[in-house]
Amino acid sequence: MAEEVAAKGEEAPGQTVSRLLCCLETASSSRAARLEALAGLRAALVEREMPAEVLQELFARQLLRPLTRCLLADPAERCRELALELLRHGLAHGAQPDLALPVLMPALAQRLCEAAPGAGDAREACEELRLGLLRLLGLLLQLCPGAALAPYLPEVVRVLRASLRDSFPEAKREACAAAVQAAKAMPEHFHMQSESLISPLMQAISHQHFRVRVSVIQATGAVIQFGNVKSLDDVLSHLAQRCFDSIPQVREAVISVMGEWLLHLRDRYSYFHKLIPLLLSGLADEMHENRELALSYWKKVGLQWEKENEDDIKDKLDFYSTPPYYPQGLARPGLGCRELVTRDLFRILPGLCHDLTDWVTDTRVKASRLLFILLQHAEDHITQHMELLLRTLYRACLDEEVLVGRECLKAAELIGTFVSPAVSLKLIVSDLKKAPLPSHLMVLSAVIRGSPRKVLQPQLVYLADTLSHPHVSQCTAEVSYLEQLLGCVEAFLEACQEDCKEISLQLTKILVTIMAIPVAGHLHEQLEDTMKSLAEVQGLAGLVGLYRQHIAQLMEWVSSAPDTWTCYSSELLQLDVIATHSGPAIGEALQELFLILKTCLQTSKDPLMRLKLFSTFSQLLQESNKTVNSQGQFCNYLEIVIKDILAPNLQWQGGRTAAAIRTTAVSCLWALIYSELLSPEEILKVEHLLLPMILATLDEDSKMTRSLSCQITSVFLNVNGKQFQPDQLSTIYPELLKRLDDASHDVRLEAAKALVNWFKCIDDDKKALLKTNIEFLYQELLVELDDPNQNIQLAVLDILKEGGLLYPDLLAKEIKAVLHKHRSPAFLNQLLLHIESTGWRYSES
Repeated sequence: MAEEVAAKGEEAPGQTVSRLLCCLETASSSRAARLEALAGLRAALVEREMPAEVLQELFARQLLRPLTRCLLADPAERCRELALELLRHGLAHGAQPDLALPVLMPALAQRLCEAAPGAGDAREACEELRLGLLRLLGLLLQLCPGAALAPYLPEVVRVLRASLRDSFPEAKREACAAAVQAAKAMPEHFHMQSESLISPLMQAISHQHFRVRVSVIQATGAVIQFGNVKSLDDVLSHLAQRCFDSIPQVREAVISVMGEWLLHLRDRYSYFHKLIPLLLSGLADEMHENRELALSYWKKVGLQWEKENEDDIKDKLDFYSTPPYYPQGLARPGLGCRELVTRDLFRILPGLCHDLTDWVTDTRVKASRLLFILLQHAEDHITQHMELLLRTLYRACLDEEVLVGRECLKAAELIGTFVSPAVSLKLIVSDLKKAPLPSHLMVLSAVIRGSPRKVLQPQLVYLADTLSHPHVSQCTAEVSYLEQLLGCVEAFLEACQEDCKEISLQLTKILVTIMAIPVAGHLHEQLEDTMKSLAEVQGLAGLVGLYRQHIAQLMEWVSSAPDTWTCYSSELLQLDVIATHSGPAIGEALQELFLILKTCLQTSKDPLMRLKLFSTFSQLLQESNKTVNSQGQFCNYLEIVIKDILAPNLQWQGGRTAAAIRTTAVSCLWALIYSELLSPEEILKVEHLLLPMILATLDEDSKMTRSLSCQITSVFLNVNGKQFQPDQLSTIYPELLKRLDDASHDVRLEAAKALVNWFKCIDDDKKALLKTNIEFLYQELLVELDDPNQNIQLAVLDILKEGGLLYPDLLAKEIKAVLHKHRSPAFLNQLLLHIESTGWRYSES
């Protein structure tokens, strides 16, 4: 080759290199001269196509050491950059790159590592050149055999440690890549030095650049896999934190590292319980690609474990079948995957349960998702961990983070699927009986929803009896507790459907109990929907059909010891719900109802309780044919209603509560009359008993009471008619007359109507005996006729028209006496014309 070049008159490559190296190494050479020499070398070696054997010979014999010295000592960055480029080119095309190790490795260590204390700092200052030096190291690790690299492992590790702490992100990434190459290049020796890389790697694992974090995780995977496995404990917590990284690529790197470790790590069996949770967390990753990656690795891990342990699981492989009630929508993991989780669940579960109560929200969310995945793999092996699981779920399902609660309830549903109800429900019910809490009910409802219908059926009565027991259903009025109690009923309906007929009474009691608690008002619509669903699964006609089916048992349930009730008694509230919501069904339980009313509405009982009962009774009477008289049997209890219920409570007693009771009693009496439950004959029977009390209530403070009392009095006068004696009539009209001056116009109008009926009660026999009373009434009514309110004037005019028929001449005389006093004579003249129309003539008076 040299001869051919000489024949052409050109300089031989060796001569060119020697000449340029002479210029490069001359002590007096300037920066420009060094740059020119390096550029010439670049042109000769890189830009021209030099045969490989020539380049290899020149690089090893002439170029390596001068270029290395330039790299170490040249003050010009551009010179060092060209020297680095030439070294990389020479290594890449050299036949024996390992021969360069004795020269390059010390140089790399000098330029990339911090100097020892007291020594001069020869570390490369330029970031880009440090990055280039690291790439040169990577090229050496790639090209040189492990045996040649092994003696230089300490220098490699020193360089990597320093570079991992480099402030330049690209240098960190290149150092990570070099660490991976070093681990793979000399695995027999690398484990002796690998521990020293763990600390700088973990310092860089939370770097702000996500690409750096990805590179660090990948490097950590290789360092542990090919290095000292004991360092695994030092890195797992850091890798676990990266599972929460906001960047999907970082989480993907963790999944890949975990998958590779589970497949290839030495002594991986000892670390399965630590690695499996991190890989399985990837199955719940937000990104579909990450979930698929995690699933792919997990399947490989399971299949590999099956092959490695085929003899131990031969029977399971041959005979183990899918559970008959496997949750819909879930794919069953392979046997190897299930066995891996089952065998290490006792190690994994305590730490996971601790994470479910961690103060960091993301940790709790990730842990709750992982719990579901673990329970899906463990299947019926969950049973031996039930106590720990339930304690954790009780707390976690009430987490302020909705996602945590939702995932925990999904996990509880798996308990219902895989664990025998005889075990799971017994434990939950035991906790519920000790101290009922909303969380107990929440977990119980989830377990019920997850339980297969046929498996749950034998436990229905036991469960329903427990939930309907007062110790559980009536232990608190806390809204959250009531919501969960309702959730249990809904879970029964969802899981058991027609089987709920067996526990229909207990479920109805629970729903009535919740509805009876005042703070549950916002749940009433949901409660009614649940009741309708309960009726529907039994083929009943809505709420009425449900109540009709159980009305006797419900009334017996609430009627225990009514003589001990107070306004705070739960039975009082439950009776109100049953009576007002059962519609026509309550008409089938009148005996029990009136037994309660008769007992509890005695005047010696709690006034507030009586007030509540009267309100309920009044509400029933307003639509009596659709409630208490739906069977036409109410008439059989009228005597009890009048004598034992209404009459005692219409008696005057001091206090606002007593006044309110009288108001409701008056309302009940009016409802009886208005709904025609009291026939005219029955009104005749009760008038002598009730009229004095009703007249007394005309002075009540309640406007409604006074108005209703006027209407009731009017009915009594209308029905009894001529049977009233003069002394009775003389007692009634003064009370009605006073109401004409009432503050309420409505009361005045009702009093006027009653006075019209009063005049109708006077026949010729009573007329003479009541003349003085009638004359007084004329005088008072004429005063009222001048009222500013025209409606009152018209009502009084109707009274005088009716009453004037008794003594028209006397009325005319009174009219003449007040004619000049009225604001307008129109009504007086109208009244005179009416009198004349009856046959009396004013001129005759």
